[in-house]
Amino acid sequence: MTHSWSLSGDLARGWIVAAVVLAAASALLLLYELRREGGVRHGAGWVAATGLLAVVALLAAVLRPVQIQERGASLGARLVVLVDASRSIDLPADDDGTRRDVIAATLPLLAEHFADARTTTLVFGSGKPSQLVQQGEGFGARPQLSSDLSVALETIAVSTTERPQALVVVSDGRLDRPGPERTADHLRSAMGELQLPVHTVAIASEDPRDAAIVNVGIAGTVVAHEPATLTVEIACTGGLTCGDIRVEVRELHLDTAAVVRAAGVATIQDGRATIELDIVLDRAGKRILEVDIDTPEGDAIAENDRRFLTVDVARDRVRLLHVAGRPTYDVRALRTWLKSDASVDVVAFFILRTHDDNVIAPQEELALIPFPVDELFTVHLPSFDAVILQDFDANPYGLSKHLRSLSRYVDQGGGLIMVGGPNAFVMGGYARTALADVLPVGLDGIARADGVDLAGFTPRVTAAGRHAPVLEPLTAVIAGALPEMPGTNVVGDPRAGATVLLEHPSRTTKSGRPMPVLALGEHGSGRTIALTVDGSHRLLFSTFAVGAAGRGHGAFWDALLGWLMRDPRFEPAKVEVPAGCIAGDDTELELRAVFVEDGATADLSIARMGSGEVVVEREVALPEAGKTVTVPIGKLAAGGYTTTVRLDREARSAPSHYDFACEVGGDEWADPRPDRARLETIATATGGRAVDPAGIEDLPPPPAADVVAERRVDPLVPPWTWTLIAAACLGGHWVMRRRSGLS
Repeated sequence: MTHSWSLSGDLARGWIVAAVVLAAASALLLLYELRREGGVRHGAGWVAATGLLAVVALLAAVLRPVQIQERGASLGARLVVLVDASRSIDLPADDDGTRRDVIAATLPLLAEHFADARTTTLVFGSGKPSQLVQQGEGFGARPQLSSDLSVALETIAVSTTERPQALVVVSDGRLDRPGPERTADHLRSAMGELQLPVHTVAIASEDPRDAAIVNVGIAGTVVAHEPATLTVEIACTGGLTCGDIRVEVRELHLDTAAVVRAAGVATIQDGRATIELDIVLDRAGKRILEVDIDTPEGDAIAENDRRFLTVDVARDRVRLLHVAGRPTYDVRALRTWLKSDASVDVVAFFILRTHDDNVIAPQEELALIPFPVDELFTVHLPSFDAVILQDFDANPYGLSKHLRSLSRYVDQGGGLIMVGGPNAFVMGGYARTALADVLPVGLDGIARADGVDLAGFTPRVTAAGRHAPVLEPLTAVIAGALPEMPGTNVVGDPRAGATVLLEHPSRTTKSGRPMPVLALGEHGSGRTIALTVDGSHRLLFSTFAVGAAGRGHGAFWDALLGWLMRDPRFEPAKVEVPAGCIAGDDTELELRAVFVEDGATADLSIARMGSGEVVVEREVALPEAGKTVTVPIGKLAAGGYTTTVRLDREARSAPSHYDFACEVGGDEWADPRPDRARLETIATATGGRAVDPAGIEDLPPPPAADVVAERRVDPLVPPWTWTLIAAACLGGHWVMRRRSGLS
């Protein structure tokens, strides 16, 4: 229990000040009066004494002091420990082990040193700080993509909970915010009105011997088939001697080996080098680039010698190669539509006569230009986004020897459409060729004499076709009805993984399944379409087309080319990795389906680029259309990956894809040097101290707070007593003044 005294609580501070000022003025006036009289009058001392006593008594009567008795206890101060949980904590420490190991050893030291404080431990990284949940030994926080101390301080500053008396930051100093420039200003801005000391504990101070790719970037928009400049920055730290380092850039594909897009040599001067490499990417969409440098001898962190870059490649125009075997209505309708679209750059070749035509004229007079088959399918093939083979016989015109190159073109991301006619599919000599393996329908086992069925029929929409975004534009125009086709090429069963959207109403394959008419498929990184009829022009000009004013033809082909080019409008599902992928740590995908039936599921698989090895397979229950579901996919090794999603209905949908990469360190490992100077700046700017784990004992503990459990206030004497004393003192003073002769 403690005893103290105070003034009466029923007077405002202003009145108390006024009373004290008046009392002091009265005492000064009395002394001035006595001095003016010369102090010779009898009893001047008694006058002064009684006057001052009267002033004090009057002041006590006004202020009425009280006695306070308090019973309570001391409460430990609130302390917040902010622990860095970015990827950089898994870098090597000064001694053996990692910086994560140093944090694990530091936290018990802090707990022991601040045993009397109420300590809350939070981890900070990419977003708002979160409570540290320890499971077992060590520091088990999940590595995060960045190290943002500013947002952690901002969160504490605006929190409505009890404010701490001090903060302790445990980090290597390699922070994204506050940055290395104007650290103190940015720190004060983040803390706002939060005025308290911030102590820092540096978990590392020595630069590791390391060569690293510090940054990889491309300026401006990357356009397919156009050169772009890739800038690679390299740094050598910790006294490592690097010299000349070879840099190589490769584009990753699903089932085929990576393709080298650029290479060069960087010369390290003063520990750094920047090299610019020109690359050309042939495919639009998301492309995964792997940038690699040769690891110099003595490099302590080999993982940051390889970086992955996801590049969004745009199309200036869709570049198509349209090769047709003869000038039919169907060929003319498609070519006219392609030429009318300003976003399509089409190179078209028509065969106006065959080698069997008996024409008495020199060869050079029978062609507008020679058909440059060798040049097109060797030199210029990678420059096209897609190839359309329409009713084209491969054998007479020298295409057969290039079918393997065309197959390889599809594997590396190209698109292919084969359109029916008397010289397509089996009749065009494509059975048992390398190109037959990439088509979504089988051709083997069909005799050439049976390769065409000339009977008219109306295609039937399959269960997958009724839900496919690819047929949505056509269905919206023609209300689901289809015109009669003047026959079809004969093909076999759809290949594994293919999606059949239209089928023959009566004709079946040898296995007894309805024969595909329109099938979508994938091979390697590319996509293929098989359309076994040459009557799509009837959507443009025919009795059937009158009702829709011929708009069905453009809607049909726009959707087919859009799906081939991976236009998001025609993908049945959307996939993302919102938090990025950290190699060796748990990763999550977000999946959203465009069209979903009740109880629908999706088959999700993830394959490693380069080998095509499937490393993850999941069956995912889907919520209603447009809603997102989170899918845990576990731990992945470093590298590029392709996610494939198929919606599971009566017939499986066309697949949707999403390419992403996993890195061991990423940007957090690009510069492995600890930044103790920044931690010292933070501590100095807030009145804290900067130490290492060995100096934790030097950190001052925040003062404890006294908590009052019981408080009693009693007046020293009753108020009337103060008044009586003041009156008596004034009376005594008046008597002494009269005796001394003062008026």
